[in-house]
Amino acid sequence: MQLIDLLNPELTFCGLQVRSKKNLVSQISKLISQQIPDINSDMLFDELIARERLGSTGVGEGVGIPHCRIDHCHQPIGALITLQTPVDYDAIDNSPVDLLFVLLVPKKSTDEHLQLLSQIAELLNQESIRNTLRNTKNHDALYQAAKKVILDQSEHETILS
Repeated sequence: MQLIDLLNPELTFCGLQVRSKKNLVSQISKLISQQIPDINSDMLFDELIARERLGSTGVGEGVGIPHCRIDHCHQPIGALITLQTPVDYDAIDNSPVDLLFVLLVPKKSTDEHLQLLSQIAELLNQESIRNTLRNTKNHDALYQAAKKVILDQSEHETILS
């Protein structure tokens, strides 16, 4: 699966208002379960929090990549989120987080999980891409901008191959 396949306009949220990391994880869980009823909000919250206890998924530069493997997930799921106000996320550089790409994968998809995480981290490691995503004004603009940067990135990698 490619990163572009994870994007979904129904799971793209611009300017989400949260008070804390825990509140953010709770809202993420609810938003995803509203769109994918097979995934229980409380179970997803517990899995994401359990993963955070192993070490923060705040990767620096204001980016968080919350992720977990979960039951009742039949294919990888991605959610792209910008926050109205950055929150403390225990990131490795101690910077608050305002840009998140959530990744959920089926329990048995270990290799695919790691490959997708790598693609997300590589994409969001680029300052120009982070700025493009942060400067969107609504859900649709965020979705369209993400789609464009991912497709542009894929074309660039193809040219280099």
